[in-house]
Amino acid sequence: MKNHEIAETLGLRVICPGEPREVADAYCGDLLSWVMGRIGFDAAWLTVMTNNNVAAVAVLRDAACVILCDGAEPDKELLARAERENIALYATAENSFTVAARLAPLIGK
Repeated sequence: MKNHEIAETLGLRVICPGEPREVADAYCGDLLSWVMGRIGFDAAWLTVMTNNNVAAVAVLRDAACVILCDGAEPDKELLARAERENIALYATAENSFTVAARLAPLIGK
């Protein structure tokens, strides 16, 4: 399923539409160095981190999208970089566990 289809299905708020990408996996994590070493390519990344380094890791690991959970809002640097790098960035008030549970069947996990 494509990232924008997931956003629509899960009722995520689109912060930056980014590039339409197929989502092959998902990863929940907030420690950037940990995520950088473990997230798979084409994954949806669920996090509460909201700074510019999120975009750096998303680009480095070729994430399909970033989902900010628990009502987290991007800072202005993350928003600007997401727009510049064409990163699909979404937000939700739900926690990462709830989002992951709802996302898993959509991507065959």
